[in-house]
Amino acid sequence: MKRTERLHALTEMLRRNGSRGCSAERLAREFEVSVRTVKRDLAALENSGAPLWSRPGPGGGYGLAIGASLPPVSLSPSQAVALMAAVSAASDAPYADLAAAGIKKILDVLDPRTRARADELAGRVWVNAPPSASRAIRSALEEAMAEQRVLRIRYTSGDGTTTTRDVEPVLFACANGQWYLVGWCRLRDAMRWFTVSRIERASVTKTACGGHSIQEVGEPPASARPVHERG
Repeated sequence: MKRTERLHALTEMLRRNGSRGCSAERLAREFEVSVRTVKRDLAALENSGAPLWSRPGPGGGYGLAIGASLPPVSLSPSQAVALMAAVSAASDAPYADLAAAGIKKILDVLDPRTRARADELAGRVWVNAPPSASRAIRSALEEAMAEQRVLRIRYTSGDGTTTTRDVEPVLFACANGQWYLVGWCRLRDAMRWFTVSRIERASVTKTACGGHSIQEVGEPPASARPVHERG
């Protein structure tokens, strides 16, 4: 787990524990890091403005100040299952793991009756999840896109040719059930669509992208749209 993801997960664990708080030792066990690392993470959260409190001595620990908890979430059982089904059926989508973690947070704050009905209904929805790229490759692609850094990939094209390329990620696209990384290929000096399942290796470099825009990709298909429309 990357540090940014751990910081977010750490915040959510403290939120779930409410006024009880949580000891540094328990947090360290949960995230499989040292107590020293946990305390550095907590200091980083506090410096970023998170409303943390600490209680020294036996039975002490760390927590989030009252008012920093997740506000009430009101979903019907069907809405909750719709979210679970969408993520389960798209396990190869970018950020799918984070989406699943987000849904778990939502389920955790549903009232017990709604949660029980959602769990029962979820057992009546089956999905055939498509195979996905390795977690390491997906993680590198997601990080490079979010941080806008150049990605180095080993890629095998449709004709069987394997090359190593530096790519500036611009967007992820799904067409005909297949996910693509669309980006500026520094080898070809042009915008290219890379089939994610054909990426054999990927690593994020320290080089920032050059600022290529979505408009350079060209006109999207008439049926294409962002996963979230602004406004």
